[in-house]
Amino acid sequence: MRTALVTLRLLLAGLVTAFALPAQAEPCHGRALAALQRLAPEGYEVYRRASDKKFFTDWIKCDNVQLGLTTAVHETVHMLTEEYRAYPLIDGRRVPRVAERRSLFPPRLAAGKFDGSSTYVEIYMKPGAASSAEEFDYLLNELNAYTHDLHAAVKLQSIAEPGQTVHHRDGLAALMAFVSAYTEETRRRHPAAWAELQKPEVRRTVATLWAQAEEVMGNSCRARDYGWEAPKFLEHFCKATIHHALGTLLARPPRCPISCKLDRNAMSAQ
Repeated sequence: MRTALVTLRLLLAGLVTAFALPAQAEPCHGRALAALQRLAPEGYEVYRRASDKKFFTDWIKCDNVQLGLTTAVHETVHMLTEEYRAYPLIDGRRVPRVAERRSLFPPRLAAGKFDGSSTYVEIYMKPGAASSAEEFDYLLNELNAYTHDLHAAVKLQSIAEPGQTVHHRDGLAALMAFVSAYTEETRRRHPAAWAELQKPEVRRTVATLWAQAEEVMGNSCRARDYGWEAPKFLEHFCKATIHHALGTLLARPPRCPISCKLDRNAMSAQ
Protein backbone atom coordinates (compact mmCIF):
# COMPACT_ATOMS: atom_id res chain seq x y z
CA MET A 1 0.00 0.00 0.00
CA ARG A 2 2.77 2.46 0.90
CA THR A 3 4.73 1.76 -2.29
CA ALA A 4 1.58 2.15 -4.40
CA LEU A 5 0.85 5.50 -2.74
CA VAL A 6 4.34 6.90 -3.21
CA THR A 7 4.53 5.71 -6.79
CA LEU A 8 1.19 7.45 -7.46
CA ARG A 9 2.41 10.70 -5.89
CA LEU A 10 5.71 10.66 -7.78
CA LEU A 11 3.95 9.94 -11.04
CA LEU A 12 1.60 12.86 -10.44
CA ALA A 13 4.66 15.01 -9.83
CA GLY A 14 6.20 13.86 -13.11
CA LEU A 15 9.29 12.59 -11.30
CA VAL A 16 9.19 8.89 -12.19
CA THR A 17 7.87 6.72 -14.95
CA ALA A 18 8.28 3.37 -13.21
CA PHE A 19 8.46 1.72 -9.81
CA ALA A 20 9.68 3.90 -6.92
CA LEU A 21 11.04 2.91 -3.52
CA PRO A 22 12.38 4.92 -0.57
CA ALA A 23 15.93 6.20 -1.12
CA GLN A 24 19.02 5.85 1.01
CA ALA A 25 20.11 8.77 3.20
CA GLU A 26 20.61 11.87 1.07
CA PRO A 27 22.54 15.10 1.75
CA CYS A 28 19.39 17.24 1.82
CA HIS A 29 17.82 15.49 4.83
CA GLY A 30 19.19 17.85 7.47
CA ARG A 31 18.09 20.89 5.47
CA ALA A 32 14.69 19.32 4.82
CA LEU A 33 14.06 18.59 8.50
CA ALA A 34 15.10 22.12 9.44
CA ALA A 35 12.59 23.49 6.92
CA LEU A 36 9.90 21.19 8.28
CA GLN A 37 10.55 22.32 11.84
CA ARG A 38 10.49 25.98 10.83
CA LEU A 39 7.55 25.98 8.42
CA ALA A 40 5.36 23.05 9.49
CA PRO A 41 6.00 22.36 13.19
CA GLU A 42 3.05 19.96 13.40
CA GLY A 43 4.67 17.88 10.67
CA TYR A 44 7.98 18.03 12.50
CA GLU A 45 6.20 16.75 15.60
CA VAL A 46 5.27 13.64 13.60
CA TYR A 47 8.99 13.17 12.89
CA ARG A 48 9.90 13.79 16.53
CA ARG A 49 7.43 11.18 17.73
CA ALA A 50 8.58 8.55 15.23
CA SER A 51 10.40 5.69 16.95
CA ASP A 52 12.18 4.96 13.67
CA LYS A 53 13.61 8.26 12.39
CA LYS A 54 15.17 6.57 9.37
CA PHE A 55 11.73 5.38 8.27
CA PHE A 56 10.74 9.06 8.06
CA THR A 57 13.86 10.36 6.34
CA ASP A 58 13.95 7.55 3.75
CA TRP A 59 10.90 9.11 2.08
CA ILE A 60 12.63 12.48 1.55
CA LYS A 61 13.79 13.05 -2.03
CA CYS A 62 16.28 15.81 -2.73
CA ASP A 63 14.79 16.58 -6.17
CA ASN A 64 11.47 17.49 -4.54
CA VAL A 65 11.86 18.09 -0.82
CA GLN A 66 8.30 19.30 -0.30
CA LEU A 67 6.85 16.12 -1.81
CA GLY A 68 9.26 13.96 0.16
CA LEU A 69 8.41 15.66 3.45
CA THR A 70 4.65 15.43 2.95
CA THR A 71 4.97 11.76 2.00
CA ALA A 72 7.13 11.15 5.07
CA VAL A 73 4.54 12.83 7.30
CA HIS A 74 1.73 10.80 5.69
CA GLU A 75 3.49 7.45 6.05
CA THR A 76 4.75 8.11 9.57
CA VAL A 77 1.22 8.99 10.68
CA HIS A 78 0.28 5.45 9.60
CA MET A 79 3.16 4.08 11.66
CA LEU A 80 2.16 6.11 14.73
CA THR A 81 -1.45 4.98 14.33
CA GLU A 82 -0.31 1.37 14.63
CA GLU A 83 1.98 2.12 17.58
CA TYR A 84 -0.57 4.19 19.49
CA ARG A 85 -3.58 2.08 18.50
CA ALA A 86 -5.19 5.47 18.01
CA TYR A 87 -5.36 8.18 15.32
CA PRO A 88 -2.83 10.97 16.05
CA LEU A 89 -4.32 14.40 15.34
CA ILE A 90 -2.54 17.48 14.02
CA ASP A 91 -2.98 19.27 17.36
CA GLY A 92 -1.21 16.46 19.23
CA ARG A 93 -4.28 14.72 20.62
CA ARG A 94 -5.24 11.14 19.82
CA VAL A 95 -8.64 9.60 19.21
CA PRO A 96 -9.43 5.88 19.53
CA ARG A 97 -9.40 3.71 16.44
CA VAL A 98 -12.69 2.22 15.28
CA ALA A 99 -12.64 -1.46 16.11
CA GLU A 100 -13.68 -3.69 13.25
CA ARG A 101 -17.01 -5.39 13.84
CA ARG A 102 -18.84 -7.94 11.78
CA SER A 103 -21.61 -5.37 11.41
CA LEU A 104 -19.29 -2.95 9.56
CA PHE A 105 -19.36 -3.78 5.87
CA PRO A 106 -16.30 -3.43 3.56
CA PRO A 107 -15.90 0.07 2.03
CA ARG A 108 -15.31 -1.54 -1.39
CA LEU A 109 -19.06 -2.14 -1.56
CA ALA A 110 -19.47 1.64 -1.99
CA ALA A 111 -16.86 1.87 -4.78
CA GLY A 112 -19.55 1.88 -7.47
CA LYS A 113 -20.48 5.43 -6.53
CA PHE A 114 -17.20 6.69 -8.01
CA ASP A 115 -15.46 6.85 -11.36
CA GLY A 116 -13.46 3.62 -11.44
CA SER A 117 -10.80 5.18 -13.67
CA SER A 118 -9.58 7.38 -10.80
CA THR A 119 -6.32 6.11 -9.35
CA TYR A 120 -7.57 6.97 -5.87
CA VAL A 121 -10.63 4.77 -6.36
CA GLU A 122 -8.43 2.01 -7.77
CA ILE A 123 -6.02 2.09 -4.82
CA TYR A 124 -8.30 2.76 -1.86
CA MET A 125 -11.73 1.40 -2.72
CA LYS A 126 -11.26 -1.59 -5.02
CA PRO A 127 -10.43 -5.03 -3.59
CA GLY A 128 -6.86 -6.26 -3.53
CA ALA A 129 -4.96 -2.96 -3.30
CA ALA A 130 -5.30 -1.48 0.20
CA SER A 131 -6.81 -2.40 3.56
CA SER A 132 -9.08 0.66 3.28
CA ALA A 133 -11.19 -1.28 0.76
CA GLU A 134 -11.90 -3.93 3.37
CA GLU A 135 -12.12 -2.16 6.74
CA PHE A 136 -13.62 1.17 7.77
CA ASP A 137 -10.86 1.66 10.35
CA TYR A 138 -8.27 1.78 7.57
CA LEU A 139 -10.41 4.17 5.53
CA LEU A 140 -10.34 6.54 8.53
CA ASN A 141 -6.61 5.86 8.86
CA GLU A 142 -6.08 7.10 5.29
CA LEU A 143 -8.37 10.08 5.87
CA ASN A 144 -6.23 11.13 8.83
CA ALA A 145 -2.93 10.56 7.00
CA TYR A 146 -4.07 12.61 4.00
CA THR A 147 -5.22 15.38 6.36
CA HIS A 148 -1.73 15.59 7.89
CA ASP A 149 -0.29 15.38 4.36
CA LEU A 150 -2.24 18.35 2.96
CA HIS A 151 -1.71 20.40 6.11
CA ALA A 152 2.07 19.96 5.76
CA ALA A 153 1.98 20.63 2.01
CA VAL A 154 0.25 23.99 2.48
CA LYS A 155 2.72 25.00 5.18
CA LEU A 156 5.63 23.98 2.92
CA GLN A 157 4.53 25.87 -0.19
CA SER A 158 7.57 28.12 -0.08
CA ILE A 159 9.95 25.20 -0.73
CA ALA A 160 7.92 23.59 -3.53
CA GLU A 161 9.95 22.87 -6.65
CA PRO A 162 8.96 25.15 -9.58
CA GLY A 163 7.32 23.18 -12.36
CA GLN A 164 6.83 20.05 -10.23
CA THR A 165 3.15 20.19 -9.35
CA VAL A 166 1.70 17.56 -7.04
CA HIS A 167 -2.06 17.62 -6.53
CA HIS A 168 -1.93 17.37 -2.73
CA ARG A 169 -5.60 18.32 -2.34
CA ASP A 170 -6.90 15.43 -4.44
CA GLY A 171 -5.97 12.74 -1.94
CA LEU A 172 -7.80 14.31 0.99
CA ALA A 173 -10.80 15.18 -1.19
CA ALA A 174 -10.97 11.57 -2.35
CA LEU A 175 -10.83 10.14 1.16
CA MET A 176 -13.45 12.60 2.40
CA ALA A 177 -15.69 11.51 -0.47
CA PHE A 178 -15.11 7.83 0.32
CA VAL A 179 -15.96 8.31 4.01
CA SER A 180 -19.05 10.32 3.08
CA ALA A 181 -20.25 7.67 0.63
CA TYR A 182 -19.55 4.89 3.12
CA THR A 183 -21.58 6.49 5.89
CA GLU A 184 -24.54 7.20 3.59
CA GLU A 185 -24.46 3.68 2.12
CA THR A 186 -24.41 2.40 5.70
CA ARG A 187 -27.44 4.47 6.69
CA ARG A 188 -29.42 3.40 3.63
CA ARG A 189 -28.63 -0.29 3.33
CA HIS A 190 -26.86 -1.69 6.40
CA PRO A 191 -28.88 -1.08 9.58
CA ALA A 192 -26.56 -3.08 11.87
CA ALA A 193 -23.53 -1.13 10.61
CA TRP A 194 -25.43 2.15 10.94
CA ALA A 195 -26.21 1.32 14.57
CA GLU A 196 -22.47 0.69 15.10
CA LEU A 197 -21.51 4.06 13.59
CA GLN A 198 -23.95 5.84 15.88
CA LYS A 199 -22.38 4.48 19.06
CA PRO A 200 -21.01 7.49 21.00
CA GLU A 201 -17.33 6.45 20.87
CA VAL A 202 -17.42 5.70 17.13
CA ARG A 203 -19.42 8.82 16.37
CA ARG A 204 -16.92 10.99 18.29
CA THR A 205 -13.98 9.52 16.37
CA VAL A 206 -15.63 10.00 12.97
CA ALA A 207 -16.74 13.54 13.85
CA THR A 208 -13.29 14.53 15.15
CA LEU A 209 -11.42 13.22 12.11
CA TRP A 210 -13.97 14.77 9.76
CA ALA A 211 -13.82 18.20 11.43
CA GLN A 212 -10.00 18.15 11.22
CA ALA A 213 -10.21 17.26 7.51
CA GLU A 214 -12.75 20.04 6.88
CA GLU A 215 -10.47 22.63 8.45
CA VAL A 216 -7.39 21.53 6.53
CA MET A 217 -9.27 21.30 3.24
CA GLY A 218 -10.75 24.77 3.72
CA ASN A 219 -7.34 26.25 4.57
CA SER A 220 -5.87 24.74 1.39
CA CYS A 221 -8.28 26.35 -1.04
CA ARG A 222 -6.04 29.26 -2.01
CA ALA A 223 -3.09 27.00 -2.79
CA ARG A 224 -2.86 26.95 -6.59
CA ASP A 225 -2.63 23.75 -8.62
CA TYR A 226 -3.16 21.55 -5.56
CA GLY A 227 -6.18 19.74 -6.94
CA TRP A 228 -7.29 18.32 -10.27
CA GLU A 229 -9.77 15.65 -9.18
CA ALA A 230 -10.73 17.42 -5.96
CA PRO A 231 -13.81 19.28 -7.29
CA LYS A 232 -15.61 16.11 -8.39
CA PHE A 233 -14.77 14.33 -5.13
CA LEU A 234 -15.99 17.28 -3.05
CA GLU A 235 -19.37 17.10 -4.78
CA HIS A 236 -20.05 13.87 -2.91
CA PHE A 237 -20.63 15.77 0.32
CA CYS A 238 -20.92 19.43 -0.61
CA LYS A 239 -24.67 19.08 -1.17
CA ALA A 240 -25.22 17.02 1.97
CA THR A 241 -27.64 18.32 4.57
CA ILE A 242 -28.10 17.44 8.21
CA HIS A 243 -30.28 14.56 6.98
CA HIS A 244 -27.28 12.95 5.27
CA ALA A 245 -25.53 10.23 7.29
CA LEU A 246 -22.59 12.58 7.92
CA GLY A 247 -24.99 15.26 9.09
CA THR A 248 -26.42 12.81 11.61
CA LEU A 249 -22.98 11.79 12.88
CA LEU A 250 -21.75 15.39 13.05
CA ALA A 251 -25.04 16.81 14.39
CA ARG A 252 -24.68 19.47 11.67
CA PRO A 253 -24.35 19.58 7.87
CA PRO A 254 -20.81 18.93 6.60
CA ARG A 255 -19.06 22.14 5.58
CA CYS A 256 -18.32 22.61 1.88
CA PRO A 257 -15.02 24.30 0.94
CA ILE A 258 -16.61 26.28 -1.89
CA SER A 259 -13.45 27.81 -3.36
CA CYS A 260 -11.78 24.37 -3.47
CA LYS A 261 -14.54 23.31 -5.87
CA LEU A 262 -13.17 25.61 -8.55
CA ASP A 263 -11.38 23.83 -11.34
CA ARG A 264 -7.63 24.17 -11.79
CA ASN A 265 -7.84 26.85 -14.46
CA ALA A 266 -10.28 28.93 -12.41
CA MET A 267 -8.03 28.65 -9.36
CA SER A 268 -4.99 29.71 -11.38
CA ALA A 269 -6.87 32.77 -12.61
CA GLN A 270 -7.46 34.10 -9.09
